[in-house]
Amino acid sequence: MSADSKLYADVLSTFFAEAKDMLQQMEDALLSLEDDPDDKETINALFRAIHTIKGSAGLFELNDVVQFTHKVESVLDRLRNGALPFEAKLSDVLLKSADHIFLMLEYLESKSTDEAKLALLGIESKALVEQLAEYLEHDTPIKAKEKNEPTQNLKPKVGTWHISLRFSQDAFRNGLDPISTLHYLLNLGEITTIFAIDDRLPDLELLDPESCFLGFEIRLFTAAPQHDIEAAFEFVQDDCSLRLFPPSGPEVDFVSLINELPEEPRLGDILVECGAVSRRIVEEAMQEHNNSPQLANAPRLTIGEILVAKNTVTPEIIDAALSKQSKMRETRTTDNSSRFVRVPADKLDALINLVGEMVICSASAGLLAQNAQNSSMLEATQQMSRLVEEIRNDALSLRMVYIGETFGRFKRVVRDVASELGKKVELEIIGAETELDKSVVEKIADPLMHLVRNSLDHGIELPDVRSSIGKIPTAKISLSAHHDSGHVVIRVIDDGCGIDGEKLVAKARERGLISLNQQFTEQEKLNLIFLPGFSTAEVVTNLSGRGVGMDVVKKNIEALRGQVVLKSTVGVGTTIEIQLPLTLAIIDGFLVKVGMYTYVIPLQAVVECVDADNSKLLKHNRWSGNFDLRGDVLPFLELQEIFAIANDIPERRSIVVVKNNDSLIGLLVDQLQGEYQTVIKPLGKLFKNLRGVCGSTVLGSGEVALILDVPALVRVATENEHEQHNVAVVDRQVLVHANQ
Repeated sequence: MSADSKLYADVLSTFFAEAKDMLQQMEDALLSLEDDPDDKETINALFRAIHTIKGSAGLFELNDVVQFTHKVESVLDRLRNGALPFEAKLSDVLLKSADHIFLMLEYLESKSTDEAKLALLGIESKALVEQLAEYLEHDTPIKAKEKNEPTQNLKPKVGTWHISLRFSQDAFRNGLDPISTLHYLLNLGEITTIFAIDDRLPDLELLDPESCFLGFEIRLFTAAPQHDIEAAFEFVQDDCSLRLFPPSGPEVDFVSLINELPEEPRLGDILVECGAVSRRIVEEAMQEHNNSPQLANAPRLTIGEILVAKNTVTPEIIDAALSKQSKMRETRTTDNSSRFVRVPADKLDALINLVGEMVICSASAGLLAQNAQNSSMLEATQQMSRLVEEIRNDALSLRMVYIGETFGRFKRVVRDVASELGKKVELEIIGAETELDKSVVEKIADPLMHLVRNSLDHGIELPDVRSSIGKIPTAKISLSAHHDSGHVVIRVIDDGCGIDGEKLVAKARERGLISLNQQFTEQEKLNLIFLPGFSTAEVVTNLSGRGVGMDVVKKNIEALRGQVVLKSTVGVGTTIEIQLPLTLAIIDGFLVKVGMYTYVIPLQAVVECVDADNSKLLKHNRWSGNFDLRGDVLPFLELQEIFAIANDIPERRSIVVVKNNDSLIGLLVDQLQGEYQTVIKPLGKLFKNLRGVCGSTVLGSGEVALILDVPALVRVATENEHEQHNVAVVDRQVLVHANQ
């Protein structure tokens, strides 16, 4: 691939990414307008988004996208001009149009040759164009005309317009070409004068080639109305400062422009740039100034005085130009505080991997220094470890994103599903600014989708039902997020009918998922909903009833080293809480030894460590028991038995107290080895069903240590205890029958 081809491919890829972002902005704007249809700023933002997509698609000759977006743009243009009211039906059509543009872009981005899929896109385009056409027929005057209010541009002014244009520093980075904008003006008339403004250029050593420092003063002879001239800059209006002066404009406009000029050129340049005089007249005045004799008792006339004497400009314009000239800046600096760089995700992933390897090398160097008992080496490796930790934290922060972007996408889901089910639902978002690793955010989106749709389908009652039981007809679903002890806690809360544990037990027995005599606590009854194949729906629909969903949600969350907790009260509502790690790449761990093997416990789960005398351990079975922790009963797990490690038991061992949901549990280990920066390595497909372990890491010594999954260990031990209990019950029943 040639350099030009690669550059084109990179730019096209950027267009697809930014266009999809703008489509999401369109969706958010449309949903916002449903609450506030008269929000002009949101309507303008909506129009700018589709206009930008259309213009960018045209640069790449994506004609199908251009033609379709042109129809959408035409409807939005009428909407912003007041010719159309914003209503639910129009919102539906525009939302469907945004979805269709997204599918068109995905098809083009994938470089698919699927003719059937292309034909379906064509059919959908035709259907949507017909719906959009309903809003383009029977064009009516804009509101200002209906009210006989004065409007601009009803009668174009033929003559020379002055255009003062300054592009922002981010214009190039946003994919804009200032010259193409100027070329478009040629369609409106003749550019009689153009003056390039480059005084914002910094010194060469400070110049950023990706920043734009261009400005233009343009004289355009045209019969076009002001609306058409402004439309020429609509595509770049967010990245430029624009001032238009009509033919024979008042001098106060030029004075205002002079005061707003950001540069500090000479007096003549200021007058030329603002269009007060031509370059020829200024040069003639300068020549007259230079040729005038220097008298002892009378100084030579200044250029400004010469121009005023010739009635070329008024004294007010000269005074404004001189005032501007006096405000010289001491230094020219480039403000880069608001700069952003779009970086491909795979480059960030590669950086995180390299940082992870650096953490391992740092630990290895520290171990070598410790074994060598060299104080200078120990000091150097400790300083290196500190720097590596800072690099690690900074590298991980690059991949942090706000979870509010993911939450915001559910506004559309709630709107569409609630409408389909005939329910009224309000979505509340709390903690949108909470940061989470991008890879975690991407993988949590589908589980959250299941939970929100389940709340809409099963939890929320119909409006008349809610009214009959004393609730307001409009239900509420809340999505919230916050940080807690190195984790992110996400909650999905609804004020619906809640979950009846007894009904879950009855349904599970009916489906043969549990035994008839099995007894459960209230929490265990609720947890039955996570069993594979479980469903309470009476009818299979496109939303529910197939028994696939909540078990998948739980597996996906546990695959992210997270856990899910369900709480519900009948008639009040349901809360589903998800706890997730901040990142999937590197964590702070706590090393422990069991037998000859080393394990890592996530440090954020560790509460404290205590000595454990074997004589004070009360064992329930081989796997678990109780320990007296300052007068409180602390259940503990025997890791040596769980992992079947054949080793002599030391006289004194230690218990690592860790958090599991809202309770504490102890892990019985042979030796404590302290904190350790842990680079998480996946175990591979061969060990994907291994329970109690969520990954591995490489220690400085080269040894591989397994990372413990505390919630999974608790579940393994609990299930083993239930199995032993059931076996004991069966044995007693057999013994009773034998005695009889």
